[in-house]
Amino acid sequence: MDPTIIVALISFVGTLVGTFAGVLTGSKLTEYRIKQLESKVAKHNEVVERTYKLEGQVVELQHDVRDLKSK
Repeated sequence: MDPTIIVALISFVGTLVGTFAGVLTGSKLTEYRIKQLESKVAKHNEVVERTYKLEGQVVELQHDVRDLKSK
């Protein structure tokens, strides 16, 4: 077999392996980053929920203070 053909086949196989390795690595990185973002969004949502509850409690306390002052 001609050495040029052998080199071309080896180059082709190397290119395929490199391409698939790159795609797999990229997808793993993307998946990892999405999980990190989901975690950050969940933490943010918890803070928003707690803030909403605290705002409701503050309004109730303000009403209680007004009621005590008016008595």
